[in-house]
Amino acid sequence: MTPFTYARADDATTAVSLATHGAGAKYLGGGTNLVDLMRETIETPQALVDVTAISKAIEARPDGSVLIGAGVTNTTVAADRDVRMRFPMLARAILAGASGQIRNMATVGGNIMQRTRCAYFYDGAALCNKRAPGSGCDALGGFNRMHAILGTSAACVATHPSDMCVALAALDAAVHLQGPNGARSIKLTDLHLLPGERPDIETELAHGELIVAVELPALPFAARSIYRKVRDRSSYAFALVSVAASLDVSSDGTVRDVRLALGGVAHKPWRAFAAEAALKDRQATPEAFRAAAEAELKDATMLRDNGFKVELAKRVIVSALLQLSRGAVL
Repeated sequence: MTPFTYARADDATTAVSLATHGAGAKYLGGGTNLVDLMRETIETPQALVDVTAISKAIEARPDGSVLIGAGVTNTTVAADRDVRMRFPMLARAILAGASGQIRNMATVGGNIMQRTRCAYFYDGAALCNKRAPGSGCDALGGFNRMHAILGTSAACVATHPSDMCVALAALDAAVHLQGPNGARSIKLTDLHLLPGERPDIETELAHGELIVAVELPALPFAARSIYRKVRDRSSYAFALVSVAASLDVSSDGTVRDVRLALGGVAHKPWRAFAAEAALKDRQATPEAFRAAAEAELKDATMLRDNGFKVELAKRVIVSALLQLSRGAVL
């Protein structure tokens, strides 16, 4: 492991100052991803700024919105009464990820900033444009069963691993940032980048910017929502395909509004805007749900081993929406 300095910040201003004083600093939350990357020498920060002491509150507001501090652990978010009542898909998504021990350590900010679990990214002997820009991508011709089918490029087909972020994308979450130039907010759907020619550039964050909170805007019909995750084993496994969905259906069966996001299929949490547009003002029928899924997956790009994800994603979308339309939420 490369030598590094360590400092603990008590507030966001101090953290940003410490991180921008020189090059090569990283913010440290629960460390459930960063420490692994440092152990494998994929990440070699010269300084760690511990931010676990800041932004640790959950604020449920009268208007129905919720503000979650970036330092709150995943376990705390999933157990919070207001989150479970107002945004149950978020609680379910968090509980579908990792193990209880990891959720006890992992923070909201760290979860958002975690990096891909692509095996070639972790293998120092493999070609990986995300780890070493311009070197190539061994996943393209290698074992790519877990890899992306949407928004890919010739440079990278890795997927984003977060369950939590899929729910946040569906819920129109905003990410609040503090940086050297002050505070700003950005939509979660705009924070993560598609790979393009530079898959090593993963977010819109500027140098030294720190995630301080996530805001969930009021969305009354999100109280009836679902998170469905398909994986190779029943626990501690990353998604082959996941779906976060919330559906608002009128008394005559018309879809008034819908929120839909996918995991396990792209380099970022994938908001299914095409499917949402195809469903609005349509009757909530299996045929309409299938047509919406077809619209979302029409531009999917398949590799040798992951073509099954296209049909799997369509079926999981339809199943989740059917469950919501029939009032059965698990």
